[in-house]
Amino acid sequence: MALAKFITALIDSFYWKPFRKVLPLQTFRYAACGGMNMVLDAVWYFVIYHYIVAERFFDLGVVVLSPHIASMLVVFPITFFNGFWLNRHVAFKSSPLSGGTQLFRYALSIGGSILLTYVGLKFFVEVCRIWPTPSKVLTTAITVIYSYLAAKYFTFRGAVEV
Repeated sequence: MALAKFITALIDSFYWKPFRKVLPLQTFRYAACGGMNMVLDAVWYFVIYHYIVAERFFDLGVVVLSPHIASMLVVFPITFFNGFWLNRHVAFKSSPLSGGTQLFRYALSIGGSILLTYVGLKFFVEVCRIWPTPSKVLTTAITVIYSYLAAKYFTFRGAVEV
């Protein structure tokens, strides 16, 4: 897959001596992929929150979605599949598990991330009164450690450290 090889080579070109001393290559690739996905997530969240959801509440009949939660739900499929693709083809490409198994496990592990994101957004926006976009960035940063551990030891288990 040419795009995956290009992204891997690009990431590896930044794997300089200071990083080599503290991070294995696989962890560095995961961090770079996660960073790319986090930036994509924040940009899409900002655009969707301000221009598509337009800071409105959505009454679905059974529940009313606040604008920050509605935006999160719209952004989720974009970053879900982007993150899975990057992890599968760049960070953990040596995992012996099948793609279907990886996707199922990724979906399960992302369930925890969604819960953390939901609780984080509710807390930062509604309790701490922080603006939605910075709250989303803070919340995403909190889920990074959980996500890495879930990816390494569950979703893509068995991937050889490179």
